[in-house]
Amino acid sequence: MSASGHAGGVSIATLRVCRRLGARLLDLALPPACAGCGAEGAVLCEACRPALDARRATPAGVPLGLPSDVPAPLLQLEWCAPFSGPVRRALHALKYAGECRVAPVLGEAVAARWRVAGAGGEVLVPVPVHEERARQRGYDQAALIAAAAGPALGLPVASALARRRATVAQYHLDRAQRAGNVHDAFGLRDATEARAVRGRWVVLVDDIVTTGATLAACGAALLAAGAEDVSAVTVARER
Repeated sequence: MSASGHAGGVSIATLRVCRRLGARLLDLALPPACAGCGAEGAVLCEACRPALDARRATPAGVPLGLPSDVPAPLLQLEWCAPFSGPVRRALHALKYAGECRVAPVLGEAVAARWRVAGAGGEVLVPVPVHEERARQRGYDQAALIAAAAGPALGLPVASALARRRATVAQYHLDRAQRAGNVHDAFGLRDATEARAVRGRWVVLVDDIVTTGATLAACGAALLAAGAEDVSAVTVARER
């Protein structure tokens, strides 16, 4: 793990400690309910978990019925499941309802998918939300997912990227507008982060991909900073 990694100005190590402590306190005060169906007992129950692992063992690549091109400059794009049903509800619980306890489960699923389908990679870099959004939520959901996926894959995590400007939520835009919305929106958090990515094969981690415009913008920023190659893996893909 990159000791210099940050998410919204907070180190990855600090995020992990806070997440563990927060989860323990929350479990004591309020037993977890399934983010997929609401059943008590686990953050994602046995009935909902298979939806998250829908593509765990499938071959790498894009199935028929989805846009087949991997957006340049990415070498590879993989995801765990379609953005629907329990997976959609779990991601909404993490992003909008403060249910951080589901992040480790999502991160483990990302790691499991990448172990099967990933062509390689040397460091994980989460796709950052804008710092104001991170302050409002109290966390960056992609950073939490990556923080769980990294140890499962035996890879360091470096929150090397920052959003240079706030952008309109991509789901408000059509496909033609999304690339322009995030063009030049990302850059290195600071000069020291270049060491974490320079000459290395970076794997971007995010919650959802649709057109891949955000991932492509992040990939361009990383390559400009000296990364050797960039791939990406997400929890879900929306058609």
